[in-house]
Amino acid sequence: MRRELLVPKLGLTMSEGVLVEWMVQPGESFKVDQGLFVIESEKAANEIGAEADGVLLEIKVQTGETLPCGTVIGYWDDGQPGEGVPVASAVAAPSEAIAAHPAPVHSNNPRVPVTPLARRLAQQQRVDLARVTGSGPRGRIRARDVLATAQQQMPAGQALEAAGTASALVQAVAAPAAAVPVESGTLRPPSGLERNVAQRLTAAKQQVPHFYLAVDAEMSAVVALRAQLNASQSRQRLTLNHFVLAAVGHALEAMPEINCVWTDEGILSLNSSDVGMAVSTDKGLLVPVLRGVGRRSLGGIAAQAGELISRAQAGRLSSADMQGGAITVSNAGMHDVIYMTSIINPGQSMILGVGSIREVFRPDENGQPVIRREMGMVLSADHRVLDGVTGLKFLKLVVQALSRPLGLLVA
Repeated sequence: MRRELLVPKLGLTMSEGVLVEWMVQPGESFKVDQGLFVIESEKAANEIGAEADGVLLEIKVQTGETLPCGTVIGYWDDGQPGEGVPVASAVAAPSEAIAAHPAPVHSNNPRVPVTPLARRLAQQQRVDLARVTGSGPRGRIRARDVLATAQQQMPAGQALEAAGTASALVQAVAAPAAAVPVESGTLRPPSGLERNVAQRLTAAKQQVPHFYLAVDAEMSAVVALRAQLNASQSRQRLTLNHFVLAAVGHALEAMPEINCVWTDEGILSLNSSDVGMAVSTDKGLLVPVLRGVGRRSLGGIAAQAGELISRAQAGRLSSADMQGGAITVSNAGMHDVIYMTSIINPGQSMILGVGSIREVFRPDENGQPVIRREMGMVLSADHRVLDGVTGLKFLKLVVQALSRPLGLLVA
């Protein structure tokens, strides 16, 4: 029976997506759960699997197009009796369909993990991904790998050299269209990702009544404990952010009344101490969510965070990976910033901006100056569900946990 393939709605806030890749071609058969195509939302690239065994009959939309959720992009046959979707025009035989919709220049082998940017770059530079050796986790192909292969197959002085540098070429591919010179500079339209992020954050800033609380956390004990733990084993390297995530999770468990979000139906109290983690990628900042942080050991948090970071940087996060949680930790400490005031991630009620550790003199109990290692933190909170006193109590718990980090080692 002839059936439709639709652009899926991957999450409550998704309204459209970009068709990045067809993983099968007309006339090819597939098995249940086999990847059929890749849709890129504002947050991630998602491989869409088949709901049953079947044969792809027709492709209606080619890659690169931005499409509303629910758009028909093709047709397939599930092998069951029945008329199914009416045929507007005669369906080509498999061989004719393949000729009408030739496969793209690059390989679409679903067993080779490829970042969306690398896939787009390969298509533009006419690089066969089957010839590219990936340098990412599990052999994932990155933009740099495509550039290196393209450079090897081109005569010196041609396209890549004309682009200036590899980074300039990556930026050019990432843009949806060429920049247009104007009197004061250049103008280019935003990509679908840039447009969606801009719309979401603008709405969050305009519709969510933010208020801000800033504190300094004394981090000397964390710095010493982290150094000791990393020196004692090499299997799992702990970062300062792992301690911050653990402290936030423990505070959520101690104050379940703060673990809530505003919805159109009412204030939703969450059952699990889930914590979002801002991750910088080639596509921009993504926020995967760690589950049950307050009930995990520090090692368990580090393992879960490491897996999510790898998948985020490889462009393989699912929409489910970025749903839920009342709070996100956004750590900019590596960029030498004292305080960072952040915009709440849509769907959440708090975000904790984390700055760099700095050494300052503070008086001890006898009034003598001593060096402290302090880290600035700013909590941005939604005043519809939280107030200043509640926010300060939460921050106090986070600061106390970081001042006595041994308690973070166990669940």
